[in-house]
Amino acid sequence: MVSNIILIGPMGAGKSTIGELLANQLGIPQCSMDELRLGYYQEIGYDEELAKQKRETGGLWSICQYWKPFEAYAVERLLSEYKNCVIDFGAGHSVYEDTSLFQRVQKVLEPLPNVILLLPSPDLQESLQILNDRNEYVPDGSPNINEHFLSHPSNYLLAKFTVYTKDKAPQETCNEILNLVLKR
Repeated sequence: MVSNIILIGPMGAGKSTIGELLANQLGIPQCSMDELRLGYYQEIGYDEELAKQKRETGGLWSICQYWKPFEAYAVERLLSEYKNCVIDFGAGHSVYEDTSLFQRVQKVLEPLPNVILLLPSPDLQESLQILNDRNEYVPDGSPNINEHFLSHPSNYLLAKFTVYTKDKAPQETCNEILNLVLKR
């Protein structure tokens, strides 16, 4: 049996799509952090009204900063609860500016051999352009969140493998990941 396969990466990298393919091919469940996160956030006092206010006044960047302590907690909870699954993180669940939050996530991911960073390309500018196109990014004066996710060291420090998706069909990426995790 394969241990958890954790997919991390920026928004639009293909984590959910590839996660579904992997889960189907391996015959194991897929757990999507984006579907489960709110329940975990609420366990430690997540305030939906405050989040809404932050989103309205400060945009995506502001709410992403509010989510950080909730995201670290959600990672810990999800990984304590789900075993032998394909888990696709939300883009922010693997990127932390706060050292103590990063260390918490690093601690729970450290023993897991199959933490895979999905990126379009090894070239960060090319990756950003591909992701911006996929996400229909329109500059709004706020920092480009995917640019932050690509340039921040967290994903690179957490990942055991990096898989590039440019010019590959989702099934090709799935097969590449299967070759990585099954040969261990």
